Amino acid sequence: MPGPLVLVGAGEFAQIACEYFRHDSDYDVVAFSVEREYLAQAELAGLPVVPYEALEERYPPDAVELFVAIPASRLNRLRRRFYLDAKRRGYRLARYVSSRAFVWRNAQVGENCFIFENNVIQPFVRVGDNCVLWSGNHVGHRTVIEDHVFVASHAVISGYCVIGSGSFVGVNATFNDHVRVAADNVIGAGALVTRDTEPGRVYVGSPARALDGRSSFDVPL
Repeated sequence: MPGPLVLVGAGEFAQIACEYFRHDSDYDVVAFSVEREYLAQAELAGLPVVPYEALEERYPPDAVELFVAIPASRLNRLRRRFYLDAKRRGYRLARYVSSRAFVWRNAQVGENCFIFENNVIQPFVRVGDNCVLWSGNHVGHRTVIEDHVFVASHAVISGYCVIGSGSFVGVNATFNDHVRVAADNVIGAGALVTRDTEPGRVYVGSPARALDGRSSFDVPL
C-alpha cells in the first residue's frame, strides 16, 4: 500500500505533483528534496525541504518512496539522472495516474510516471519508466512510449506508434499510425508527424520536417 512519499524537486512541477498526490492518491507527501546548492528554503507547502545528498539520513529507502518531480529540463536528462540515482540508492519510485484519466485494463505504466487528467490510454499501450503525460493526450492502441519521455498537453498519438526514449512531444502534436519517433527528439507544438524520425533532431510543421543544423540537445526546455 502507498505510504510516505518524498518529492525530488521544489519547482512548479513538484508543487503541482504535491497537490495531486495529496488529494488524488493514497500517498502521504512528507517532504521535498533538492541538491544542497539549490536549497533556497527550509519549507515548502508546509513540508520540509531536505538536501538530496543527505536524504537517506532522514528518509531511508526502507521508510519512504520517492517521486522525481522534474519536468523536461535538459531534454529529460535531469529527471533521468535523479531517477537512476534514486534507484541506485535503493529507493522505490512511485507513480501517479489521475483518477480522471482513462487507462485501459491491460495498458502498462512504468514507475516514476505521472499521468494527468483526461489522458486516454488505449488497450495494449506500454508507457515506460520515468515519463510525464500532461493533461488531455490520446495514446492509441499498441503504442509504446519509451523511458524518460515528456508529452505536453493534447497530443494525438495514433495506434502502433513508438515514441523514442528521452523525447519531448509538444502541445497539439499529431502522429499518424505506425510512426516511429527516434530517441531524443523534440517534436514541436502542432507538428504533424507522418513518417519515422531520426535521433536527436527537432521536428516542426505540418507535415513535420527536421530543422537543418539543429540538435534536440540545443533546444531550451
